[in-house]
Amino acid sequence: MWEQLFAGITHFRLDWRDVIDIAIVTYLLYRLIILIRGTRAEQLVKGLIVLLVALVVSGLLGLRTINWFLQGLMTMGLVAIPIVFQPELRRALEHIGRGKIFQRSVYDHEEEHFHVVLEELLKAIPVLVKKKIGALIVLERNTGLKEYVETGIRIEGIVSAELLINIFMPRSPLHDGAVIIKGVILAAAGCFLPLTENPNLSKELGTRHRSGLGITEISDAVVIIVSEETGVISLAHEGKLTRYLDEKTLRSTLVSQYFSISRQKKKKLPAFLARRFNLQNGEEE
Repeated sequence: MWEQLFAGITHFRLDWRDVIDIAIVTYLLYRLIILIRGTRAEQLVKGLIVLLVALVVSGLLGLRTINWFLQGLMTMGLVAIPIVFQPELRRALEHIGRGKIFQRSVYDHEEEHFHVVLEELLKAIPVLVKKKIGALIVLERNTGLKEYVETGIRIEGIVSAELLINIFMPRSPLHDGAVIIKGVILAAAGCFLPLTENPNLSKELGTRHRSGLGITEISDAVVIIVSEETGVISLAHEGKLTRYLDEKTLRSTLVSQYFSISRQKKKKLPAFLARRFNLQNGEEE
């Protein structure tokens, strides 16, 4: 075996195709590690690596029974892996589907109406914070959230501060669920969202934060969360949670994250939006 390995190294030749091939595989492995890091799949991958190492070692040492058992286990694993890793595989395919090739040209429409929704949100959120009313507001983007809209009560109304405040009032029958906003339309309220699979999330964060973070792990939605206990404003996007935001920081963060893909495409916000935000920031100062 060592002679064959030495001969292979001696006669090894590397051309430009091999370099490209290795670079692509390395990048894909890196993206895979980023995708599963901090999820339950991370521990499962570690277990598979241990089994693979044991399979190789048992073969080298001539432990036939153990090697036969591990080979059978790995064969069954080929069938079990797609089932066990179903959430991660779905998440990976959705990331691919949100690539530039498949993107819908909806940003012009979003840019026309985003400031309307933003102003209504910034009217409602200070009231929710002052009265410590918990809220979970999902802003749909490229990834459709129809399956989660169907878990709640259809509203199909124009977004307004008054409507949002009334939905999240403690005695309202819809206050415990999430509100999903599509464009300028409040599609549904009282919606159920998937919980995050991140095991490293702080224990002090409750179901509202975990579900808000969970929907951003499987979609490109932007989620605003107001804590019922502390009144703290948080923003979830791409599986990351930003906490302790004030109104001004929330505005700038929403603009930055909501138009992140559009900025890559256009390099800057539309002129009328840029002038509007600069004007408003100047008035606040």
